[in-house]
Amino acid sequence: MQRMILRWAINAVAIFVAVVPGWIPGVQPQETSWWAILGLGLVFSLINALLRPLLKFLTCPLIILTLGLFTLVINTALFWLTGLVGQFFNIGFTVDGFWPAFWGGLVVGLISAVLTMLLRDELKPQRD
Repeated sequence: MQRMILRWAINAVAIFVAVVPGWIPGVQPQETSWWAILGLGLVFSLINALLRPLLKFLTCPLIILTLGLFTLVINTALFWLTGLVGQFFNIGFTVDGFWPAFWGGLVVGLISAVLTMLLRDELKPQRD
């Protein structure tokens, strides 16, 4: 349970960094309150948990052929989908095309990777 909450917080911080400051032209948040960012973190966590394995399995030949670079396209699609689902709940963000979604997915992926490396001890399964 603690690992799920920590993963949720990591995703929320990554979404915050990508969406709220306005660093990425073409990505505009609908809502910037802390509860909206936590909601987007939850939406992103659920989308990642449910769709990422399926997309990686279906596009496995492309991932191998491009030496893993196709995962950036998967990140782009998941970032864009998070914004769409979040808009349904009035907490999302709008993305004005492929390149803003690409940069947003890249930022979310990098921030998530850095925070996961920093918190890797807390994310390890506990053995009793």
